[in-house]
Formats: sequence, structure tokens, C-alpha cells
Amino acid sequence: MTDRDATADRDPRLDPAAMRKQYRVAGLDEKELAGGPMEQFGRWFEEAVVQGLVYEPNAMVVSTADADGRPSSRTVLLKHYDDQGFVFYTNYDSRKARELGANPYVSLLFPWHPMARQVLVTGIARRTGRDETAAYFRTRPHGSQLGAWASAQSSVIPSRVGLESSYEELAARYPEGEQVPVPPHWGGFRIAPQTVEFWQGRENRLHDRLRYTAQSSGSWHVERLSP
Repeated sequence: MTDRDATADRDPRLDPAAMRKQYRVAGLDEKELAGGPMEQFGRWFEEAVVQGLVYEPNAMVVSTADADGRPSSRTVLLKHYDDQGFVFYTNYDSRKARELGANPYVSLLFPWHPMARQVLVTGIARRTGRDETAAYFRTRPHGSQLGAWASAQSSVIPSRVGLESSYEELAARYPEGEQVPVPPHWGGFRIAPQTVEFWQGRENRLHDRLRYTAQSSGSWHVERLSP
């Protein structure tokens, strides 16, 4: 059977080429934008949360590349944002952290598909300070604090049994209510944005794409991109 025959026998509902959605939503106009990208992100993020259409609106795809330019991506949860950028936390021995250590350039993608929106960010990653890391770590559920110790993130393990055993040992050492120390190998990254694009789906694939680009003066330049 040829590849074409196999495709012909496939349930048409499973054919990616036949999957189409028409975006019939209000557009995005330059006159509506905030003066800076973080303020505009705050507006859209609030809408994503309040409308309740997006599952985990703080979930973002973080894409990094190693020193040789080979990329990798994964979904990470945004834990803070402000005028200085976007913050997430991770094991500093993880693949993404190692890659950011070798190549600090990073991209973020917030895929808010139910709202026909995306936010695309390019920027430079820097580690957060230990005080900021510790302050956030204290807000994590007790089990998540233990998990940060139990998992040697991105490393190969023989089975899940060893992972769960490590967690159980930690739970016995630091029972609920007892302070868990912040792992020295765990902390945050702040992404200082260089560009932030706001993508709004429109009818007939004529989407609105407005991009902020950082200027050397500290201001932001806004330009419209063709869809």
C-alpha cells in the first residue's frame, strides 16, 4: 500500500489538511494598543483569565537552543510578569537551563487558541536573584517543594520507582508544616523581551499581527506584520 492509499483510507476527520476554523472575532488596531508590551500583555492575560476560555493561561511554550543552534521546546508555567519581563522557575541542571546558560536567547509562545490569540516573545534570559527565588519557593505547595528536590530534571532514570522513593524519603525528612530548604540547583529565569507580538485571528486568514520592538532609547516601536 502506498502512502497515498493509506491517506485515502484514513477517517477524513483525522486529516490535518481538512481541519479548518474560521476566526470571526474583533480585530486588533494600533490605536487600541497600550504604550508598552507588558501593559498590553497584562490586558490580554486578564481577559484570558476572566473569560475562562483558556486552560492554564499562564502556560507558555519556552524554546531554547544550545551552543550549536539546535532548538528544543517545552511547556512551562509563567509565575510572574512585570515591566522587566516574564519569569519562570526550573531546575538549573535541566536541559532548558543548560541551554540558556550557553545561549541566553529564548522565545516564548502563549497559545490561547480558544480566544484565537497568540502572544509571541523573543528576549534574553537571566537568572533571578536567590532572594526572589526563595520568596517564590515559599509559596509553592509542600509537595511541589519536595518535588523540586526529588527530581533531577531532564536526567535519565531507570524507572519511576526510584523517583517516588526519593520523594517519600524527602516527605519523611520534611513532613507537612516543616520548612523545606530551597534547592541550590533550582531557581528562576527572567526573560527581558526584545520583541513581543500580539496575534489576533481574523476571518479568511487575514490575521492581525502587531509587534513591539525594543529601541535603544528604551521606548518601543510598533509595526504591523502581514499575516
